This record gives sequence, C-alpha cells and structure tokens, in this order.
Amino acid sequence: MLSSLASRRRFADLTEQEILALAISSEEDDAQIYRSYGERLRADYPASAAVFDGMAAEEDRHRQRLIDLHRSRFGEVIPLIRREHVAGFYARRPVWLAKTLSLDTIRGEARAMEQAAQDFYTRAAARTQDAATRRLLGDLAAAEASHERHADALSETHLAPDARAAEDQTAKRRFILTWVQPGLAGLMDGSVSTLAPIFAVAFATQDTWTTFLVGSAASVGAGISMGFTEAAHDDGVLSGRGSPLKRGIASGVMTTVGGMGHALPYLIPDFWTATTIAIAVVFVELWAIAWIQNRYMETPFLRAALQVVLGGALVFAAGVLIGGG
Repeated sequence: MLSSLASRRRFADLTEQEILALAISSEEDDAQIYRSYGERLRADYPASAAVFDGMAAEEDRHRQRLIDLHRSRFGEVIPLIRREHVAGFYARRPVWLAKTLSLDTIRGEARAMEQAAQDFYTRAAARTQDAATRRLLGDLAAAEASHERHADALSETHLAPDARAAEDQTAKRRFILTWVQPGLAGLMDGSVSTLAPIFAVAFATQDTWTTFLVGSAASVGAGISMGFTEAAHDDGVLSGRGSPLKRGIASGVMTTVGGMGHALPYLIPDFWTATTIAIAVVFVELWAIAWIQNRYMETPFLRAALQVVLGGALVFAAGVLIGGG
C-alpha cells in the first residue's frame, strides 16, 4: 500500500505527453461509466438511458480528438497513465458498481463527473506550452462546462414530458417499495404488536423499570425479526422492490422505533405519569401511521385512521385487561 502511494506521480511533474495520455484514459473511463449508467437505467428509465448514451458518445469524440493530437505530436504509442497513478488527482468513487442506484443519484454523479473533468482540463491547459494542445484542452474544459447544457438538450430530445413523468413515477414507486412500504410495515408492527406486552406488564407490576426492560426487549427483538424477515423473503429481483438490505434496515429500524416510542416513557419512576405519556405517544404513533398511509400509499385518510386506531385500541385494551386481571 505504502509503496503504491510512493510511486504515484505529482500532477505538476507530468510531461505534456503524459497529460494528454491522462486525458485520453479519463475520457475513455467516463464514456464507459456513462454507458454503464445507461445500461442500468435502460429497463426502467429508457429515456434517461438514451441521455447517458449520448453523453458517452460525446466523451468518445473528445477522446478521439485527444488521440489525434497525441498522434501528431508524440506518435502512436500512448503512455499508460490513469487517475490512480497521479497524486492529488481527482478520483472517481466507484458508484457505478453499487447494485442499486436511484435515478437522482446517477444524475448527481454525472454532474460531479463533468465538474471534475472541467477542473482537470483547466489545470492541464495551464501546464502546456504548445498552442494547439493548450487550445484543445481549453476547448475541452469549455465542453465539459457546457455538458450540463448538452445533457439538457439531450433530455429535451429523449425526455418528452410524458416520458419524464413516467420515469418520475417509476422512481417514486421504487422509493416507496424500497423504503416506505417496509418502514411502514415495521412501524405498524412495532407500534401495535408491542402494545399488549408493554401495557400488560405495566398494569400487572406497576413497576416502571421492569416495564421499560420488557418493552425494550420486545421492541429490539421485533425489530431484529422484522428486519431479517424483510431482507430474506424477497431479493427484489422479480418484485422490483429494490435492495433487500435497504428494505431490511427500513423495516427493522422502524419496528424498533415503533415499540421504543411507548417503552421509553417508563424510564420515568412515577407509574401513572409514565403511563399517561406512553398512551399519548401511542396516540401520536397511530395517527402518524395513518398519515403515512394516506401520503404515500394513497389510502383514504379516514379509512387508514379507522383501521390503525381501531386495531391499536383493541391491542391496547387486550394488554390492559390481561395485565389488570
């Protein structure tokens, strides 16, 4: 590791030929990255895939111009030098290797790539003394700066309003399936299923510390169970529900949060104060669930409220009756 770092060249020490070679390899890498984004988006976002195909073709044209200049100045043999060989040079995070990427993430990474490339060409142009090379590097810096406008032009060509609306709807659906739906299921399970054991222990013992311990154990245990269940039962390939890891995290965390919401008040030593606050927290949790169902799942609010509040009230009553008996 240390030897590889020590062998890296400083940008200031590169020759003009090496700067050209670095620009060529960078353009080749960027074109490949754009093509990988396009291929990844093709199934769900065909219009955006066409935009990235166009950006890759633009990078290919830049690379060919650089190769032609290198051939005229230095001959056919291009030195092998890449970003990772230059100390302090901008590096691409291998975002394209991630299994799941949102459309907004990909668009943001593309904008960052263009900005970094523009900065590189500006620095490179300042380092060269050859007029033709300086002019080309300056032109490429301007081209990278205008790529956002180029992307906008490609978007206008390939992303008609109907296509953009369809892609936005697909992205929203993916977000709901990956994060909202598992998180909502977890919140409902954690908020409702832990009501009975927590309040049963509370009214049976009237010991706040014991109630807190039981509530914490029930919440954490339910969170672990829900998280593993969500992650294991569907890999997301056929259903299109996205990364099982993300869904498992969303479900597990929200299950734990739902249960801990009405367990935490029992850290208060006074039983009736703790119970009053816990009941208020339950009320807020149930209405929050109804709001999320209405906001993201398009369930009519009154129906969602009736289902959630009625179900929660029945479970709460069961806990109180069992504990009080």
